[in-house]
Amino acid sequence: MASDKKLSRMDEKVDEFRMRLKDSDLKQVFDDVFDTATLMALYDLSKKGYIDALGGCFSTGKEANLFHAIAKKDDISEVAVKIYMISTANFNSMKDYILGDPRFQGIRHARKDIILAWTKKEFKNLKRAEEAGVRVPKPYITQRNILLMEFIGNDGVPMPQLKDVKLTTEEASHIFNLLVDYMNRLYSKAKLVHADLSEYNILVDMNKMEPVIIDMGQSVLTSHFNAETYLRRDVANIARFFGKLNIPVNEDDIISIIKKNKEEDNDRAY
Repeated sequence: MASDKKLSRMDEKVDEFRMRLKDSDLKQVFDDVFDTATLMALYDLSKKGYIDALGGCFSTGKEANLFHAIAKKDDISEVAVKIYMISTANFNSMKDYILGDPRFQGIRHARKDIILAWTKKEFKNLKRAEEAGVRVPKPYITQRNILLMEFIGNDGVPMPQLKDVKLTTEEASHIFNLLVDYMNRLYSKAKLVHADLSEYNILVDMNKMEPVIIDMGQSVLTSHFNAETYLRRDVANIARFFGKLNIPVNEDDIISIIKKNKEEDNDRAY
């Protein structure tokens, strides 16, 4: 009997959260894709003030969907809600970036455990990057397979990806120099390598003409056995993109700049 009452209360909370969704299409998405546990986590985040109204999906991917939300906290207005999909995410590719990370030793190899760890990993990586002075979405909170962070945009419209922005030579040079500085800060201060950096994982804040690095779930510590390979791949991607914009680029020079201020202390585990 007690179990039945508990389930009934859970159903009521889930239904209450569904009522807060802004449109019927979004309700259908949640009914089709997300399980009750995810909806319960969203409900709990709404009780904490991080979500007052959940809007539409502004980005979809193999691992996660991103939704815009309005918060009811004094210091937070718009929020990006990143929800990793436990049933469909490619957890086999995730394992390569999780299992070599000492912060997540002992994680079971089951799909659910890998994806929940991945969500925490992105939160931790964003925190480290932010503390190192890298422009990333400010992380707010994580719960289960949900990550809440700063929405990079205005009034529900996200800032564009770097690949979609038409830049003057001066603007391209400015953004390139900032990115090299950010990669240096990631490597030397946060002790991280992004591991998937490209024009697809960089937004441009058009108000400040600044790059914003996103999608840091796969980012690894510099002590990771594949960190050097990932770093060189990141640099090659950035060099390729800006080379097409006639910005003088030398990959070895970028590597030297990134590593020049590397501190000798051991990796910190946040």
